[in-house]
Amino acid sequence: MSNPSLLILPGDGIGPEVMAEVRRIIDWYGDKRGLKFDVSEDLVGGCAYDAHGTPLHDDTMAKAQEVDAVLLGAVGGPKYDALDFSLKPERGLLRLRKEMDLYANLRPAQCFDALAEFSSLKTDVVAGLDIMIVRELTSGIYFGEPRGIIEEGNERVGINTQRYTESEIDRVARSAFELAMRRDKKLCSMEKANVMESGVLWREVVTEVSKDYPEVELSHMYADAGAMQLTRWPKQFDVIVTDNLFGDLLSDLAAMLTGSLGMLPSASLGAPMANGRPKALYEPVHGSAPDIAGQGKANPIACILSFAMALRYSFDAGDEADRLEAAVNAVLANGLRTADLLGQEGVEPVSTAEMGDAVLSALDASL
Repeated sequence: MSNPSLLILPGDGIGPEVMAEVRRIIDWYGDKRGLKFDVSEDLVGGCAYDAHGTPLHDDTMAKAQEVDAVLLGAVGGPKYDALDFSLKPERGLLRLRKEMDLYANLRPAQCFDALAEFSSLKTDVVAGLDIMIVRELTSGIYFGEPRGIIEEGNERVGINTQRYTESEIDRVARSAFELAMRRDKKLCSMEKANVMESGVLWREVVTEVSKDYPEVELSHMYADAGAMQLTRWPKQFDVIVTDNLFGDLLSDLAAMLTGSLGMLPSASLGAPMANGRPKALYEPVHGSAPDIAGQGKANPIACILSFAMALRYSFDAGDEADRLEAAVNAVLANGLRTADLLGQEGVEPVSTAEMGDAVLSALDASL
């Protein structure tokens, strides 16, 4: 039986630096846990444009369609600001999402106890927070037609269309219910059914899908009320499912509750492949941070935790994902901080590689 396959796309800026630490952890799992991967590496974003004149070469796209999972670092940088829109580094990432049909975006908001002080909310409100937002990623108002800016009388009018089919809602809802089954069996669906017909349909379809998951407690909430409740008492939620626009807003809000947006991973999942695993792309939430690229200052934890998500959702290795997340938690509890997490005077930051060393040591200690 062949090893599971993983395509690594480090990308631009700090992407190669943080991905180098993930490569060390992948090697650790092969050496110490017998969990071996067939790893290949390629270009995406600005570096792909430099090499091929396109942010994603067709051959790379073909590889992404064939592997069990893709792990991406970050794309973009000021060097590419003057490029035509179709050639910008971010178009490479968007092409991956579109052609792999990655319709369910998983954005966790997890607050490590050692970092609770970084949140703008009271510590007791966020300490131990562990929620998951499932955002529909390939439809909704960002893709609906008609759209554009038109002339109407003597002024311009901007138009965007919120559009969802039953099948599009059904499939992301099922992803959320399956996720809830693996967690606390509690799901909250958020929309604006009080003022939007697409919200009415969303609520009806999610309710219908819930009949196939009788063990999951389903609730509904208007998205604006959801935003308020996330800042009032976020630990009332476990899994939240919502559309593209509201998911964009709510996932960033939830991420900042933890006080460490640059610490968080994400997953984008699609339909099951022949082996039963979903097509999947994993990436840290943070950007390419070109201002610190090449200086050894980047925090690799978000990318490391993205690999933990891959272990859990693509490689049926939930116990090993738990091990890696516990190692990260132990390192943070011991007081190690990269420069982005420094909030105390007198604490010296560790480098990207030193943070990787510490996580590997914590993994060794877990054996």
